[in-house]
Amino acid sequence: MTLEFKTYDKWDDALWAAMEPLYREAFPHGAKPVDILHAMLDKQIAWLHTGYQDGKLAAMAVTGLSGPAGERMLIIDYMAVDAGLRGQGLGRQFLELIRDWAVQKHDIQAVLIEVEAGHTEEDAARVHFWEHCGFIATEYVHQYIWIPEPYRAMVMPLTRDVAIMDDGQALFRRITDFHRKSFRKSGDPGV
Repeated sequence: MTLEFKTYDKWDDALWAAMEPLYREAFPHGAKPVDILHAMLDKQIAWLHTGYQDGKLAAMAVTGLSGPAGERMLIIDYMAVDAGLRGQGLGRQFLELIRDWAVQKHDIQAVLIEVEAGHTEEDAARVHFWEHCGFIATEYVHQYIWIPEPYRAMVMPLTRDVAIMDDGQALFRRITDFHRKSFRKSGDPGV
């Protein structure tokens, strides 16, 4: 089960038409609007990634970078595997392809993600998946004002230099900074 992996740094409507059903199925709540995703690529702060199996879209992701060289982390904003293909190791394989791409192209030191910090079986299953892939859960739980679910940062260190200096708040500042840049208009300072 080898995935054909591709990364895109420019928006493509036909590509998004293929990706959007998987995105909507995996993220029925809390997904960024399409115009924001489009703007993220236009601002060059994000990439779209696809994984095809036998010519069919099997996985998709949206990623971005955080931090200066030497402290750079890849943020996985969204990652999904087709519901009918889950449980076959494709998610882990797709993550490894994304990680390897980011190491080669951007010399990242770690991969960072935020996961729901609730107490449902679904939340626990997500955390288990990410831990199985090598991520470490932090203690700090962040509550956004516009989203009811609490979130926690998880990090996959790729070098010995990456240390979690606090309970995860510093990592969450990286995530929220990425979200701010995502929603900021192109003409605003700091983009």
